[in-house]
Amino acid sequence: MAEKAWRSRWVRTGSFRTHYVEAGGDGPVLVQLHGGGYAQSGVSANHTIMPALGEHFHVLAPDAVGGYGFTDLVPTPRGLHSRVDQLEDFVDTLCLDRFSIMGNSQGAWTAARYAILHPDRIERIVLVGSGSIAVAMGIERIRMAGTDLAANYGQGGTREDMRMRIKAIIHRDEAITDQVIDQRLEVARRPGLQETNKGFQEANERFQNDPLLKIGYEMRETLPWVTKLIPTIFLWGENDHFASPEYGRQLEKMLPHVPFHWIPNAGHQVQSDQPELVAGIIMRFLQGE
Repeated sequence: MAEKAWRSRWVRTGSFRTHYVEAGGDGPVLVQLHGGGYAQSGVSANHTIMPALGEHFHVLAPDAVGGYGFTDLVPTPRGLHSRVDQLEDFVDTLCLDRFSIMGNSQGAWTAARYAILHPDRIERIVLVGSGSIAVAMGIERIRMAGTDLAANYGQGGTREDMRMRIKAIIHRDEAITDQVIDQRLEVARRPGLQETNKGFQEANERFQNDPLLKIGYEMRETLPWVTKLIPTIFLWGENDHFASPEYGRQLEKMLPHVPFHWIPNAGHQVQSDQPELVAGIIMRFLQGE
């Protein structure tokens, strides 16, 4: 896949700069939000489907605050909600009045939370494998073999170390290419990134568990409401080793207005394992089919 299928950009979001990549031209806007695995970025999460979607949409994939991609390394005292704050500034600065949104894992929670707060701004929602949403919906946490492996990669690791951690979210070995490894290693080697990401994870633990703060995390009442209001689909890999498919099966019962697409031979990052299938599902959904 041609590396020039996407373009690198920067935008100021509040007091810091957010890096993002974009594909496509003047079509309807789709904002893609990556997950929370260590050294993740908009490119590493979405590069497999950005070119195809860019033929019909203007695709924007920001690097999240909290030690991801090439966004400035700044404190995130609100944990995961700091990603929502960043997204609000991102879309406002780019003057995106109406757009569709896609999120994977922590990015799915961010997308859902933004839609809950700003339902008038969102046209359609695409959610992908998210333990964050499952826990926010009151489902008991399910520890998986890949959960800690994907999140705890530090500076100084080898290519094989990174390959093993990527394996926790990408199921098919052939999808873990040298390009994929290089994308993650380039991010992981940024000075200060490990410390920033550690601070983000600690703040996020407080956000999810503090009796007062977690009110802003939970979605038991609000997500069923917003997905009844806004067309939404959920994609989940049948071989997800990071966020258990059992989460998805329980969520499918709790979100009656959301069609679930179970992606075969795919892990947590279904768009990497099955890019053609996933891009087709997303494209047809966004086009109203």
